[in-house]
Amino acid sequence: MINGWEATDNGSVLWGAIALGLLVVQLPAVAILFSRLLQGPGRERPLRPRDTTHDQLGSVSILVPTLNEVDRLGPCLDGLSLQGYEVREVLVIDSNSQDGTPELVKAAAQADPRLRLLPDDPLPADWVGRPWALHTGFRHSSELSRWVLGIDADTRPKPGLVAAAIAAAEAGNYDLVSFAPRFVLNSPGELVLQPALLMTLVYRFGPAGSAIGGPTRAMANGQCFLVRRDRLVDLGGYSCAKRSFCDDVTLARYAAAQGMKVGFLDGGDLIEVRMYEGAAETWKEWGRSLDLKDASPRAQTIGDCLFLFAVQGLPLPLSLLLIEPACATASWLLTAVWGLNLALVAMRFALNWAIASSYNLSGATFPWLFFLSPLADPLAALRIGLSSVQTPTQWRGRSYSPAVPTNAG
Repeated sequence: MINGWEATDNGSVLWGAIALGLLVVQLPAVAILFSRLLQGPGRERPLRPRDTTHDQLGSVSILVPTLNEVDRLGPCLDGLSLQGYEVREVLVIDSNSQDGTPELVKAAAQADPRLRLLPDDPLPADWVGRPWALHTGFRHSSELSRWVLGIDADTRPKPGLVAAAIAAAEAGNYDLVSFAPRFVLNSPGELVLQPALLMTLVYRFGPAGSAIGGPTRAMANGQCFLVRRDRLVDLGGYSCAKRSFCDDVTLARYAAAQGMKVGFLDGGDLIEVRMYEGAAETWKEWGRSLDLKDASPRAQTIGDCLFLFAVQGLPLPLSLLLIEPACATASWLLTAVWGLNLALVAMRFALNWAIASSYNLSGATFPWLFFLSPLADPLAALRIGLSSVQTPTQWRGRSYSPAVPTNAG
């Protein structure tokens, strides 16, 4: 008896079979993961602030969908008012907020005439609220604008954002381009959970600024999403994403499938976002859209879930559970599996340092908890798995029928 494990031939055979099965599953997933992460060094550089150029004047209409956002909208409007004269108008499309959001917008509009409150039309039964608000704003925006920029109410734009976004889009000849923000984290729970959930996106789609595949792998971020107006007209506005709870990715992938050039770049130096308050809200609100099932074929969603379990969900538990049997059986296969999962855990801790620049932890009481987020990786993979088999019935204060279909095909 060695450390509680009986070193018999039968035991060795059993553990050898288990180890072989794990290697067959994990090794291909690890190869895919490395092929994606290795694109990081060659990705496009993060945006830097830009001054407005003469050719940009009046070229952008900004759409901000709101529903009871009075506690978060102020910094967004302040940041948009600091943008240059490339901004023709800022339409705040409000979906009948009851918390003082309309009054906040009207007060801000007195200081910046580009701001305008646009009450939302009644929500059709076959639409989700956010794409409907954006579609309403698009239909009421100026036809003189060359670009349409969707901005979420919880974002905090910095001066030079919009001019830099236009310059990046034109330099890359993008039809649609969105930008990853810098996340603001405060509470202990979100410091651990949110980076683990973000890493599910990095593992599946690579870092912002890289490209790992065709239209069905395109990534986007609706918090800051710039589209050429004529291309949005060709797409029928936001109607292609009307049933989607991840409308940004759905729109980007639909556009890519039509031959349009789609980009996803790093805008962390120019836009910050405080998405959710605490771990519970992060788990519920963000976790249920990160599976991207509304924008993906069913087989891809299932494959991505299995991939995440193989490279993110299992490594930490396996590296702990296999210590004793690996020593007891002296199986090289089991040792190899144990070593592989230890390496994945070590790499994940290293990646946490790599993504640290994507976070603002200045308001956090215990910022060091951020570096323990790999401990939440099994929970993050589980959340994506659970979300992939569930359809939201509530979102941002609205209720939806479970019968609302998705765009998965």
